[in-house]
Amino acid sequence: MKKQKLHNDVLMPIIGLGTFRSKDEDAYHAVLAALEAGYRHIDTAAVYGNEEEVGRAIKDSKVKRKDLFVTTKIWNTEQGYRKSLKQFNESLQKLGLEYVDLLLIHWFKSYDKTRRTWNAFETLYDMGKVKAIGVSNFNVHHLQYLLDNANIKPMVNQVETHIHLQNHFLHDFCKKNGIQLEAYAPLMSHHIDELLENETMKEIADKYGKTIPQIAIRWLTQREIVVIPKSIHKKRIKENFDIFDITIEDEDMEKINTLNKGRKYFPEFDNVNF
Repeated sequence: MKKQKLHNDVLMPIIGLGTFRSKDEDAYHAVLAALEAGYRHIDTAAVYGNEEEVGRAIKDSKVKRKDLFVTTKIWNTEQGYRKSLKQFNESLQKLGLEYVDLLLIHWFKSYDKTRRTWNAFETLYDMGKVKAIGVSNFNVHHLQYLLDNANIKPMVNQVETHIHLQNHFLHDFCKKNGIQLEAYAPLMSHHIDELLENETMKEIADKYGKTIPQIAIRWLTQREIVVIPKSIHKKRIKENFDIFDITIEDEDMEKINTLNKGRKYFPEFDNVNF
């Protein structure tokens, strides 16, 4: 499994299992299937309501804790210093873990909330309760605020990234500042049919003997972007992980780059009303 080194030298597996909208036993069986397939990176969040199932699957998998990379996130209503610490401790208890590998602010809400929440993150980091800290759904100006004001700069920025929203500018900014970009919705979420019907992607998938989702994921990992495809189906979970036996040639990478439409399917970061 290829890993990306964060700026504090923590190693982050380049593929993980996303668990957004995975509920109850579906979440449990998806995580168990992923760990059996070789995944060692699991992404969850307090608001997903599945941390207990994720934790149970981790325990039942018998995979050693030191070999896992587990991410959770602080929800918008719980931002702030004391609230963040409280929700983190609740998440830790639900997961049944002594620490998490990555803790993220789930969405940008305001600079003031970001500052107070980040202070809590720095406290948890200094205590060893989290191995890395970062953000989700932050754009360049949000990141710049943290770079200018934080004692510890963010290690990860998790954002919607796929063939129609390629984030080249944001990715370049993150690389320049030592922030790892991580892609959620790499298969375009509820717009996956648009991905599967794309003629360019069909042509490239046929060339390499892979599925279109496998090509979409491999294209991201070759850009050194961490990817968290989500599925509750054992076959697809395994397929999404089976991408490292090919290398997409430069000309095909460029063909995929031409598919960029700057199209977001999730809310704009500065207009979140939840």
